[in-house]
Amino acid sequence: MKRWMSAVATAGLVVSGLALAGPAVAGGNGTGHGGHGGGKPGTEELNRWAVDTWRSLDAMTDEGTGLPSDNITGDLQTAGAYTSPTNIGGYLWSTVTARDLGIIGDDEARDRMTTTLDTLAGLERNDASGMFYNWYSPTTGEKLTTWPDSGDPVYPFLSTVDNGWLAASLRIVREAEPDLAEEADALYDSMDFGAFFDPAGAAGLPAGTNRGGFWDAAPPDCSVEAPMYNGSGETAFYTCHHYDTTVSESRIATYLGIANGQIPATALYGTHRTMPPGCDWAWQEQLPQGEYRTYDGVEVWEGTYQYGGMSFVPSWGGSMFESLMPDLLVPEAEWGPKSWKTNHAVTVAVQKQHGLDEAGYGYWGFSPASNPFGGYAEYGVDVAGMRSDGYTSDAEQTDVDLDRPGCSTGTNPTPEFGDGVVTPHAAFLALPYDRRGALSNLEGIEQELGAYGPGGFYDAVAVKSGTIAERYLSLDQSMIMAAIGNELTKDTLKDYFVDREMEQTLRPAMKQQVFGSSWGAGHGHGG
Repeated sequence: MKRWMSAVATAGLVVSGLALAGPAVAGGNGTGHGGHGGGKPGTEELNRWAVDTWRSLDAMTDEGTGLPSDNITGDLQTAGAYTSPTNIGGYLWSTVTARDLGIIGDDEARDRMTTTLDTLAGLERNDASGMFYNWYSPTTGEKLTTWPDSGDPVYPFLSTVDNGWLAASLRIVREAEPDLAEEADALYDSMDFGAFFDPAGAAGLPAGTNRGGFWDAAPPDCSVEAPMYNGSGETAFYTCHHYDTTVSESRIATYLGIANGQIPATALYGTHRTMPPGCDWAWQEQLPQGEYRTYDGVEVWEGTYQYGGMSFVPSWGGSMFESLMPDLLVPEAEWGPKSWKTNHAVTVAVQKQHGLDEAGYGYWGFSPASNPFGGYAEYGVDVAGMRSDGYTSDAEQTDVDLDRPGCSTGTNPTPEFGDGVVTPHAAFLALPYDRRGALSNLEGIEQELGAYGPGGFYDAVAVKSGTIAERYLSLDQSMIMAAIGNELTKDTLKDYFVDREMEQTLRPAMKQQVFGSSWGAGHGHGG
């Protein structure tokens, strides 16, 4: 057992019996970090799940470097030999959350974050952008050039979205722990998101947008050699693709670039809500409905997909984390009352209706995660994603292919679904929009499916066969910690993340957006 248990014991938590008592969890830890959910139904369960989830994150983190592994086995004994900027960022905000929930003490949290920040300051980076490479050793901090398990080469890559999540965590640390503000700011201020932003944008879109990232040396596969977009004078080898869909986890980097003044606010309009209408785009999962709207002189196709009488802006793959992960830190529902507020709630309702009604799994929540049958897989609600052969919700990879009236006839519009794979972190992301439904779903996953171990919920479970992915992923566990922390402390992570300057820069641009999302007739708004 690692060092955090001593803090838990003194805080009055009975971990071995999975019971929580005492003021550290029920009413705060005496340091003014926020409340813990009061007496709302499910509060005790959320606290217990947070304690166990933190145990997994603690177990996969190297005490010397403060870097978490990407994953760890279900018995918490064998951690992976690589980590990423997203993993590191998730660990930092999870440490803040563990402190605010009273799971660890102030001193331990500060020590942990200090160790991580000190290591980050010494990691090899791309000098022209200040960005971090995508894979490091969690035990040494060395940039990886070969995969530890196979020996295959790694071509060091600078990822837009992964650097976004790390930078987001640095904003949180500087506010949550003022003693570390100077060190966190030094790292944050050195990261230039302008290096990812292509002013010309993606083909067919009216404004600039981010590329997926770049290499600083030519990779063997597709790349676009160009002067770095931030004007550094250095050459970069950019991905051939852009992040060109609006409902994507990559929008965290867009928000940060706009807030920092490194990219223009029109970047919000340089991505597809859906692909355009018409048969030229009939490869997408559905033919969209919608209208054109103009923002700041930029014309945007505000398209939506349909499901069960509801309208929504889809993600690329139809997964929960694409839609809702940025909402853990950015108050999207508040700042986008005519866009994200309804879209997030409808997204949750679509996932729930698919799992319970259409597919009949009895459970819901679909996102990329560990495959219960080995490896990793992308799960989602196929008809809720733009990708025509999109993320599937079952182990059989049942592909839904709908009719596209006037363009094509679907090959599989009403399939029979098989062994549905639910991913607990996806259900946790739904807490702000359907707390009652999410809690009931998670209780069933724990108690009926048994997909629960010493580090909290296992990463995924196939509901028909009962096959469980007995593994924990750092990314998914950190999403769970953030979701629980926000639910029990009234969105403290968002309060840390947002400052006045960010709000003044970003909120007006988000407020004017009008998505076509709607509940349709006969639908409620969740519990």
